[in-house]
Amino acid sequence: MLTKAQIKTLFPRANTAHSDNFFSLHGALFTEFGISQNLFRLHFFLAQIGHESGGLSIERENMNYSAKRMTEVWPSRFPTIAAAAPYANSPEKLGNFVYANRNGNGPPASGDGFRYRGRGYVQLTGREAYRDVGGLSALNLVVDPDMVFAPAHALRVALGFWKWKGANAVCDTGDFEAVTKKVNGGKIGWKDRLAWLDKVRRTVVTIPARKFQPVPALVILVQKALRLKGYAAIGAADGIIGQRTMAALIDYRAKQGLGDGVIDDLLLASLGIAFP
Repeated sequence: MLTKAQIKTLFPRANTAHSDNFFSLHGALFTEFGISQNLFRLHFFLAQIGHESGGLSIERENMNYSAKRMTEVWPSRFPTIAAAAPYANSPEKLGNFVYANRNGNGPPASGDGFRYRGRGYVQLTGREAYRDVGGLSALNLVVDPDMVFAPAHALRVALGFWKWKGANAVCDTGDFEAVTKKVNGGKIGWKDRLAWLDKVRRTVVTIPARKFQPVPALVILVQKALRLKGYAAIGAADGIIGQRTMAALIDYRAKQGLGDGVIDDLLLASLGIAFP
């Protein structure tokens, strides 16, 4: 499905073990988890794991923080440098404190916070996620958390997480922002995620997007769909691409990572429009 050259272009920072295993395993796994069914699923998955893992290069969350940095990352937990000082440059102690009693983890003394800190292509975090995603991946991640980033298992775990989040169904709407919120819980790193999506679309090219002539009937469908997406400023759907419609098109395409253009396959699929 993906060539070795494409994988190397997408993830140049990945070590050989990860890039080789990704190449050898991705075809069967993408079929098993439904990623290969359409380009939205493929592109969105690759973009999201690219962002989360630093291009398949971040093995696990770095918990080695200075006191000052902790006040910036966790201001509610560490309102002052004095409050953060006992945890400075103590990864295990910090992880057990900040991740205690959340995401299925026990209290600090349980060691769950550090044991189930972020790992892998999706930075899987929390005992609950390790348990549930492990079940969907047919791997006992609770017993052996480091399997999350082991080259032989990392892709399967990421796909298990994708399934756990029900991300494929959201991908099928063509809404990259909604997919980001689904897998991230928000839009942290939004600009970088869009940059990854652009890179993926330039690298993993199959059939170039068809461009459509803006005939009135099609423009009306697009205008109505954009209004449903919140672009009420377009006004009535009149079949004319005026300034307000063009502004909405530019904004929507940018937010969904669709690249430059006006009306093409990517836009229509993202808006859920079927057109001959």
